[in-house]
Formats: sequence, C-alpha cells, structure tokens
Amino acid sequence: MLDLVAIGELLIDFTPCGVTAEGAQRYAQNPGGAPANVAVAAARLGLSASFIGKVGRDNFGFFLRDTLIHNGVDVRSLAEDDTIPTTLAIVSVTPQGERSFTFYRKPGADIRLTWEDIDLSLLEKGHFMHFGSVALAGESSRTTVLRAAQYAREHGAIICYDPNYRPPLWDSEAEALHYMTEGLKLADIVKVSDEEMLLLTGEQDCESGSRALAQYGAGLILVTLGEKGAFFRLGQYCGYVPGYKVTVADTNGAGDTFLGAMLYQLRGMGMQEIRSLTPTKLEAFIAFANRAASLTTSRPGAIPAMPTLDEVLSAQ
Repeated sequence: MLDLVAIGELLIDFTPCGVTAEGAQRYAQNPGGAPANVAVAAARLGLSASFIGKVGRDNFGFFLRDTLIHNGVDVRSLAEDDTIPTTLAIVSVTPQGERSFTFYRKPGADIRLTWEDIDLSLLEKGHFMHFGSVALAGESSRTTVLRAAQYAREHGAIICYDPNYRPPLWDSEAEALHYMTEGLKLADIVKVSDEEMLLLTGEQDCESGSRALAQYGAGLILVTLGEKGAFFRLGQYCGYVPGYKVTVADTNGAGDTFLGAMLYQLRGMGMQEIRSLTPTKLEAFIAFANRAASLTTSRPGAIPAMPTLDEVLSAQ
C-alpha cells in the first residue's frame, strides 16, 4: 500500500525574489502545483507518496521530476509531453504575503494528462487519493482526473479533494462551480479555504458553509482561515483551531502543507475510524497541521518552504 497518491497539476511557479538595479522585478523558478505540493508535504513528514501528472519534455519538466524524486515522491506515473511545454504560473505577492496568479496554460502539458498515462496499480493501492479542481479546468485532464478518483474510490481509497479556485483558468464562474461541485461528489475529505467555501455555498459562516459542503457526502470538512487557523466539521461536531503567529514571507503552498500534514496525522485510518475521532483528538491533528502551514508561510516558495517532521515538532 501507498499512503498517498496525488493526481493533477505539476508546474513552475515564478515567484518574486527582489528587483534589479533598474527596478525590474526578479523571479525565482520554484516547483508548484497543489496536488504535487500535497504529495511533497506528506512525504517530508514521512508518508509514502506517489504523483500522477504530466509535464513537458523540457528543462522545466526535468527540473520538476528531479524535485519530486529529491523529496521522496514516486514519479513512475509522471508522463512527459513531446509537443506541449510545461505549464507556467507567475505569482504576484502583496506586502501582506497574499498571492495572485497569471497562468501560461493554453495549452500546458498538465492538462494533457490522459487515462493511458496512468499506472492503474497506483490507484488500486493508495490509502489516500488526492486531487484538486485546477486539473478540472481543461481537457483531457478533467475527464482523466475525475475517472481516476472514481476508480480509486472503487478500489477502497479515501478520496481527498481541494476545490482550489483560480479564476484565470476558467471561462466563467458558472463553469468553475459546475466542475468544482463534481469533485465534491466524490470526496470523503474536503479541504477548502474560506473564500472557496463562500463561492461554493454562498455562506460566509463556517458552520453553515461546512454543513452545506457536507451534504455532498464528505465525512470530514476542513476550512483554512489563514493566520486565524482552521475550522472543522466532523459529523455533528465542529469548531475552530487557532493558527500560529509567524512573520509571513509567502503564503504560497500553505494550504497544501496543511493538508499534507493532516493526511500524515490520519495515516492508516479508515474512513469509519476518521468519522469516529473525538473532537479533542481531531483538534490536536489540526493544531499540528496549522504549525506545519505556518512554517511554510515563514519562507519563500511552496515546495522549498515545506517543513520536515522534526521542524514541525520542534515548533510546538
């Protein structure tokens, strides 16, 4: 068994890293893509993780493959496209550390993922299978990822889903909502930001919004709230777990680190066992994930900033 199989986008984040003498913005090449980030975050904490996706057969793609290997993530099902380049994202960061994205992805290699690219044995033996909604914003990755989630579910995997909304990738908000909702229907665990909860449910209140999300069938709902921490809903139980104060350098990858850390804490548990957790136990798991996410925000980049288990434990 593998602890985690993640599927979806793997791309280059160009992240601001200062200015030239003439005042032009400098950018650093960083590995990115939410499902790949989750795989690395989990692997750094000690889980066995594999990633399914597609990059271009170019220097960016080679760099991304090497990054996953270096971080202990299995890449047997990381395909390469001979004609379409690796997807690029330009990240803009406000003085408060908040991000916005510009994508070079029409097309990009990540959305060219096909069913034939996948080693099905990975979907058959993953304990957790994770995907996000960015892969649902184009074909052929949309059909492939939804089919993979269904296939993994039929083979006993716990399905984890992050409906992360990137407006530039969609033709309209209505289209995004339609396909983001398709992902919710397959999920056992949902991790969503407060902004995305509002988009999906029309609710700003976490208790009401998480209740609306749970109606799609997920047993555990996690709402990330930035520096305020996180909200959870587990059946009839819900509540807040405060965050950790740090000096923020870059929030990129924080939510993915949070989710990878939660899956680390839930390792080996079946869905029935997860549903039976006491609120006290779950709050301790979320506090661990909040610490991991806060460490990521204290350093630039996504994957390069993700902490090891020793770093999270020493941050208590």
